[in-house]
Amino acid sequence: MEHERRREVFKRNDRLEDLLNELNGTLGSAEAGMDLPKEPRFPVVFVVGAPRSGTTLLMQWLAATGLFAVPSNLLSRFYGAPYLGGRIQRLLTDPVFNYKDELGDPVQHTSAFESHIGKTKGMLQPNEFWYFWRRFIPNVDPEWITPEQEARIDIIGFRAGVAAIEAAFDRPFATKGIILQYNLAALQRIFPRALFIHTYRHPFFNIQSLLKARQQYFGEERTWFSVKPKEYQQLKDLDPVQQVAGQVYHTQVGIEVELAGMPRNALSIAHEDFCSAPSAFYLRLAEKLAVLGHQLPVPYTGPDRFGVHDKVLVDAARRQAILTAWKGLSGADLSLPNAD
Repeated sequence: MEHERRREVFKRNDRLEDLLNELNGTLGSAEAGMDLPKEPRFPVVFVVGAPRSGTTLLMQWLAATGLFAVPSNLLSRFYGAPYLGGRIQRLLTDPVFNYKDELGDPVQHTSAFESHIGKTKGMLQPNEFWYFWRRFIPNVDPEWITPEQEARIDIIGFRAGVAAIEAAFDRPFATKGIILQYNLAALQRIFPRALFIHTYRHPFFNIQSLLKARQQYFGEERTWFSVKPKEYQQLKDLDPVQQVAGQVYHTQVGIEVELAGMPRNALSIAHEDFCSAPSAFYLRLAEKLAVLGHQLPVPYTGPDRFGVHDKVLVDAARRQAILTAWKGLSGADLSLPNAD
């Protein structure tokens, strides 16, 4: 499997896994006996998009607003007891509970808007939270699942898990939804007030970045990295450029098709547009959430903009291969604003 080919720096820490299993077994049993909400009170926000399209930055921005319960690197350790994990997180990191500065500032050395291949550093930085998801869904990896697999989703448990996190923070839950992003209609049936934020990036730079991520993660480009669209079987034996172009194209189109049937629950944003004007996107987000029954405060008080560092980093042959692969899929010629 792809996971076994990861470079050493990306491999799991078995001792950490054992400790987390022990803690979650004990805390999960305790949380199961608590009288917690079973249904979410707020809309649930899911960020979706192709890998390397800006999903992590968008999650970091949502977390930085302080208006959402975002699964952090700390909370992810408590995937089996998210309510207790959330309360522990608040105990350790919320200034309200920092008696006489005994704990100091646990987040002072973290950077809010940096990441490496989707991974963040800092206990309060966003985490993909897949261990939590896997408690309720049949798939281990982010991929399209069949209707038969959809029927195996633990709807009652999933709703209760999200409701518990809401209760711990008294805020709407916002998380990456990429592990189930090819089945958004099923996810919306579970959470009727869901808001799906679809971020997408200029295809050339998305493909270029994803090829680079493969090299960094595996030490080579041929091994599949990250999400698997419905067309995975058609793509997996192609050359790396065609694989990744298909991965980006079919992910973007697949999400668009899913969201076309639920405009009330959908919000799309180009990565470049978000970076140039996050305040404008905040207003759109507030409007969407208001329709779903939740009010965000205005005016916006976050960063004015984020840097976009999209440049052509490959040689002429690789550049043309990417452009040709994309045109073969979409029929469209791509313009490259930073080609020179």
